Amino acid sequence: RREDVFTPLTDSLLESRSMANADATASSGQNAIAGMTQVTDGTATSTAGYRTNLSGLAEARSTVMTMSLDKMSDSVSGQTVVDPKGYLTSLSNTKIASAAEVGDVNKARLLLKSVRDTNPKHGPGWIAAARVEEAAGKTAHARKLIMEGCEICPDNEDVWLEAARLHPQDQAKTILAAAARRMPTSVQVYLRAADLESHDFAKKAVLRKALEANPNSVTLWKAAIDLEDADDAKILLSVAVEKVPHSVEMWLALARLETYENARKVLNQARKQLPTERAVWIAAAKLEESQNHGDVVDRIVDKAVRSLDKHDAVVMRAQWLKEAEAAEAAGAPLTSAAIVKCTVGRGVDDEDRQRTWADDANAALSRNAVATARAILAHGLAAFPTKRTLWLQAVDLERKHGTAASLDEVLEAASERLPRTEIFWLVRAKEKWLAGAVDESRSILTEAFKANPDSEPVWLAAVKLEWETGEIERARVLLARARERAPTARIYMKSALLERECRRFDEALELLEEGLRKYPTFAKMYMMGGQICSEDLTKDQIHLDRTRKFYQRGLQNCPNSVVLWCLASQLEERVAEYRSGSTNAGVTKARSLLELARLKNAKNPELWLEAIRLERRAGNEKLAVSLMARALQECPTSGLLLAENISTSPRVEQKSKSADAIKRRPDDPRVIAAVAALFASERKHDKARKWYERAVKLDPDVGDSWAKWYAFELDAGKKEGREDVKQRCIAAEPKHGELWCSVSKAMPDRRKSTA
Repeated sequence: RREDVFTPLTDSLLESRSMANADATASSGQNAIAGMTQVTDGTATSTAGYRTNLSGLAEARSTVMTMSLDKMSDSVSGQTVVDPKGYLTSLSNTKIASAAEVGDVNKARLLLKSVRDTNPKHGPGWIAAARVEEAAGKTAHARKLIMEGCEICPDNEDVWLEAARLHPQDQAKTILAAAARRMPTSVQVYLRAADLESHDFAKKAVLRKALEANPNSVTLWKAAIDLEDADDAKILLSVAVEKVPHSVEMWLALARLETYENARKVLNQARKQLPTERAVWIAAAKLEESQNHGDVVDRIVDKAVRSLDKHDAVVMRAQWLKEAEAAEAAGAPLTSAAIVKCTVGRGVDDEDRQRTWADDANAALSRNAVATARAILAHGLAAFPTKRTLWLQAVDLERKHGTAASLDEVLEAASERLPRTEIFWLVRAKEKWLAGAVDESRSILTEAFKANPDSEPVWLAAVKLEWETGEIERARVLLARARERAPTARIYMKSALLERECRRFDEALELLEEGLRKYPTFAKMYMMGGQICSEDLTKDQIHLDRTRKFYQRGLQNCPNSVVLWCLASQLEERVAEYRSGSTNAGVTKARSLLELARLKNAKNPELWLEAIRLERRAGNEKLAVSLMARALQECPTSGLLLAENISTSPRVEQKSKSADAIKRRPDDPRVIAAVAALFASERKHDKARKWYERAVKLDPDVGDSWAKWYAFELDAGKKEGREDVKQRCIAAEPKHGELWCSVSKAMPDRRKSTA
């Protein structure tokens, strides 16, 4: 097509045209081109210059626009074929190339032209040239180039595929048909041709044509089978395994579609064709497991290992363990266990077996392969039946991932293998008790007594069982027998605690005195004696003196017991309650006791904290601040003191104190909880929640963090958040913490659970 040629008009021609327009306008009585002529002596003369006819230009523009709109309008009046959305989209996609980009495209064209001229049979050069033109917006030129490439490189598969990509669907089909005639063995050409078809029957026709030319292509067989239903797929697979007997996937797919008997035959044929392929053997084991033939599974896996060794198929131990995990994920735990049993010991030195198997079990658990880990531990325990660590690992696995029955089985086996290890008896008895089987729990502890007649934990567990179930007399009898047969300081303490709970304070004090004669260095009995006299009995001078004697004897025999020093100090602080002196005198004596305690127990943060709190209770704020400064000099990294410093400082100083505390002890849960409380007081709820979360993760056994977080959720959280914190706290079962222990160990709360 010849290009249009535009030639500029001369000024004389433009002027004559203007004059003609002026005459036409004048004859109609309208002076439309005023200023185009001048009148001199009544005669019209032309001037050297002229002015543009603005109304004529406006009319011309209106005419052009009308013609454009007429072209785009439908035959129906008032409608248009212009798609506003599509028009705007096309405008937004219009790329305005800069001068630099145009220069880069030109350079690329020259370079690729040189490549094509130098080596015209090089297919990637034609593809690159077409893509450059496509990127430059010259799609027609790109198609022309790639078709030229198809003519020059008719045996290059990629060039034909690129040509099909650049052309519309109908033309692409024609191109791929030509490519298939030229290269009948090209799998990708047939697959691309099948993708272009819209209907399944057309796709099937293309793929069957492809299989006639390429009967050994596994890819084509897979594509063809994917389009068929189960019955037709079975027919195709039976043909496929004959044409491509080396394809494991075809054999396994056919076995999955067949009945049990036919599947066995298929897998037997597959084993003959592929004697070194372990997947066929594993599929056979899974097949037997699906039919509940558990005894056959072990035989198949054992035979598989021996057959693979016979055919020199190298399968590493790690690969077998991966196969075991894969079998478990596929729902075949018996096959997984059989693989572990036959292969977990391969290539492991005798001295490394226990450690290696324990590590293997942990690794499998980290990948959620519970059955595999259980099988590894079972194999390890069969080889090392008296290894306590392996039994504990197995118990932990069953507690977290097993059922109550499986946990009881492991604990029973552990108790039989290691009868002198009390932990297995105790855990089993506790699990039975929690499940409501009190009689079974008693019988387990009876068996434990036979194996461990002098074991303090077993005696105390039996006492606790009777105590918690309300059988106080039986608990008292058991404690009496324990004091006779296996006397220990804890047994005497528990005996006194039972009598104290039953409000038999005289019997409790007698038991404590008897225990202290045998175990004078057991500090807890001095504490309990003092608490009974000061809290449970009447507050008078007699009981005050008796309490002092308990604490004084305790401090003489246990000078390093910080709790005893604190209890003695708190007793002296409260002497006014016993009508035995003034409050100031009591504070003075308590202060001197704590100073003596710090001399005997240097750098002890608990004693410093008690002294600081004593001064605050007495109203000596300045002295408390001074003591805190001295305490932080002596114990600069104490989380207890740093947390107290944050919570008791003036509000303007709390942020700086928090930053300093975190810098000194970034992993102390008490410091983190104090910072969380600071955020909560500032109504920064999200930050407070985040820091409480961090505190309980650092040490879930500290009950104070859980209690403060729950109180925060009660005040500022939602019901879901409160319930979540509560349930997590119950699961953690915290046992420590100053605030937590002061509540949980109080006599009215002793029998209460965490919930």
